[in-house]
Amino acid sequence: MKYLLSVFLGAASYGILSTIVVYAYGQGYELGEVVGSQLLMGFILACGLALFTKWRERLQSKQRNATEKKTFVSQLTWKQRLLLMAAGMPTAVTGLLYYQSLKHIPASLAIILLFQFTWISIVAQAVRQRRRPSRPMMVGLIVLLIGTLLAAGILEQGMSQFNMIGVILGLLSAISYSLFIWFSGKAVPSAHPAYRSAWMLAGALTLVFVIFPPAFLFDGTLWGGLLVIGLMLGLFGAFIPPVLFAVGVPRIGEGMAGILGASELPVAVMMSAFVLNEYVSMLQWTGVATVLIGIALPELLKRKRGKGSKQAYHIA
Repeated sequence: MKYLLSVFLGAASYGILSTIVVYAYGQGYELGEVVGSQLLMGFILACGLALFTKWRERLQSKQRNATEKKTFVSQLTWKQRLLLMAAGMPTAVTGLLYYQSLKHIPASLAIILLFQFTWISIVAQAVRQRRRPSRPMMVGLIVLLIGTLLAAGILEQGMSQFNMIGVILGLLSAISYSLFIWFSGKAVPSAHPAYRSAWMLAGALTLVFVIFPPAFLFDGTLWGGLLVIGLMLGLFGAFIPPVLFAVGVPRIGEGMAGILGASELPVAVMMSAFVLNEYVSMLQWTGVATVLIGIALPELLKRKRGKGSKQAYHIA
């Protein structure tokens, strides 16, 4: 249960980001400054957690029985570190694409587009395994598509009302986010989550600083309002989710992680409606609920089918 809860809370943390980013743009900060400060603060927090974890392990090593089985690997090879850095780069790409989309479309629409990572993950998994998605997943995809059309307001306003650049960027961020979830479960799962998160954030931070040289570190911009914004973004976007995902995704699997990622959508839409005062119609709220149903439906049908099979087995 703790692994399910960790992924749920990690995804919910992402729902807060769009509101903070829109505020940052309103204060005049640019994309590179926003993403760079977020990853920098997240990396510092992750390194602090890794150092604390290492200190605690050394403290406990004197009391640990030599035959006691360890849950995680503490020492990483440089090959593993580089692999984790590469696995963390989709985090940076997702932030760049998603935050750039917020310049062109409302936050409530941007989060819905990002949320398409759910069906993208299902399709990608089917391609990797070279088999068609199951019937419950296909039903879930259809419900998800209907909910997306409602939640995005396309049926009310039409596509002409949306900036296509923002829409494309939002969909690309969904693809990148699905890669992040997959890598979170596949990259060195035997390593301690604290060490995994620190090295993944190191890779993401390196990529962003290559694309956007961190001038804000030297011209005094960071020590203004950007420091607080970066700390908030780093906490909820670069520190808490990767750590919680590193704990939970390897234990519950990519499919369940996508389902629990549903917690991100209602948080983001509620923040957009109540903090940014963006208009969200009743039809759009219905779409949000439909999206959540579409995400949960495959797992619910799967469990129902599993129970039916067990009952048939016992009767036989």
